[in-house]
Amino acid sequence: MTYTPTSLTVNLPNKEERHQLFGSVAPGPRTKPEEKDKMADLQNTKKDFLFDLDEVGISNVKHPITVKSHIEPLTQSTIGTFSFTSSIKKTNKGTNMSRFMEQLNAYYHNGSVTSLSTLKQFTKDLATRLNQEDAEVQISFPWFYERTGPKSNIAGMNHADVSITVSYDNKNGFDIYATLSASITTLCPCSKEISEYSAHNQRGLVSMEVSIADDFDEEKTDWKLMLLEAAESNASARLHPVLKRTDEKTITEQAYENPRFVEDIVRLVAADLFEMPFVTKFKVACRNEESIHMHDAIASVTIDKADYISQ
Repeated sequence: MTYTPTSLTVNLPNKEERHQLFGSVAPGPRTKPEEKDKMADLQNTKKDFLFDLDEVGISNVKHPITVKSHIEPLTQSTIGTFSFTSSIKKTNKGTNMSRFMEQLNAYYHNGSVTSLSTLKQFTKDLATRLNQEDAEVQISFPWFYERTGPKSNIAGMNHADVSITVSYDNKNGFDIYATLSASITTLCPCSKEISEYSAHNQRGLVSMEVSIADDFDEEKTDWKLMLLEAAESNASARLHPVLKRTDEKTITEQAYENPRFVEDIVRLVAADLFEMPFVTKFKVACRNEESIHMHDAIASVTIDKADYISQ
């Protein structure tokens, strides 16, 4: 049923008058130049501004991106949150902020896929565009992957949180860091050991920060999938978006058969990362939201594989 007012009880002034009522004023005289080449460019001022700066740029930039995976969905659209920075010398007052967004827009309209190789080229191009010796790009996004129930095979979408940081300077080349955080199920070994029956379990969050070798071939290996498998395969059980009764029985029994402390998780995941040739150093952390405590349980380990090379 449509409501139609029979009468209006408020006499409103027109829109221009309403704006004036709330403080709008007529434009004042224009005395400064409107042509770009005649405008003052304060950011390009050259003086001694006391200190070099480590980072100057923009952050919290949200933009649509395209991500490829080796599991379904093979190509997906998601939202990336970006940070773009470069260092500047003390002889420069500032940087040209618009160039960061101009380059992002150009890459997007050229159909670029968010990948390590694309981000490397983007970062190098950004340094050139800014007339700087270095640049850094950070991006974080939710990565979705299809997960089926272990018995029913009914599919749904899970996701992990992913970030990539690519740093470039024209002397030392590239540094590539990536993170992936995935949720898992853990069942308490102590509870299983001391209880007559049952054992308490909880949801855990495994976070991995890895340094990736510059010569890594992402066409052959999906690093996202490798890190996800390292987290999930060492858990008591995996999480699923859709579970039928047959699935729930299977997962409950699997968790009971594979009890894990947070300490166990980080050591087992670390062992998997240690065996990945494209990972040079890493940190693994696990946080369990305890189901029978008011606190969380945490553990972490940091390893540089160079420390384990035989002299």
